[in-house]
Amino acid sequence: MADKIKKSYKFSKNFYDDAITQGKWWSKLYFKLLWGGVDDNEIARRVLDWIPDDFSGKLLDVPVGTAVFTTAKYKRLTHADITCLDYSRDMLEQAEHRFREEGITNIHTIQGDVGALPFEAGVFDKVLCMNGLHVFPNKDKAYAEILRTLKSGGELLACFYIAGKQKIADCLARTVMTRMGWFTPPFDTADDVKRRLEQYYDILDFHVEGAMLYFRVKKK
Repeated sequence: MADKIKKSYKFSKNFYDDAITQGKWWSKLYFKLLWGGVDDNEIARRVLDWIPDDFSGKLLDVPVGTAVFTTAKYKRLTHADITCLDYSRDMLEQAEHRFREEGITNIHTIQGDVGALPFEAGVFDKVLCMNGLHVFPNKDKAYAEILRTLKSGGELLACFYIAGKQKIADCLARTVMTRMGWFTPPFDTADDVKRRLEQYYDILDFHVEGAMLYFRVKKK
């Protein structure tokens, strides 16, 4: 499974940004079918707006992907200590190139696995997880490691695909997206996610649009 994920993102690295930002006609069709017409750019903006520009704590971004949504935001977070982690070296290299082009120097990048984060417990004030939880092979480990590395009172900000909201999206997720290695079952519903979160977090924001969930929660 790990090799399949690496290969899938190596294959898609040259068109990944167009796909998720709806930069081409085919990516608009992709979002209409898979996400129910949701504007991923707008969802990303709302999630990133939960991080104030004067934030001065420690932030973990996992998976950072190509940083197509986050680079502009990170350029404004001049006082933050930012760590960006991704399983795909190809994705990470594109993110690093963006950060260099923008002269951002307060970011540390690392290749790694969300299921075994190489950090001490309770070190991050915020964890950002955009378009990640539907990809992670072991979702139990991913949630556990994010929880472990967050400080008490720290926030998890996330957005990702959820099952049970769009029949076409569910079909594509189970077949095309899974076969290509871009998504990894099993997939949670919104209720599944809420049950995962309620025991360990206070839910501050929780929204569903089309087949996408985005939320902000605070560790108890």
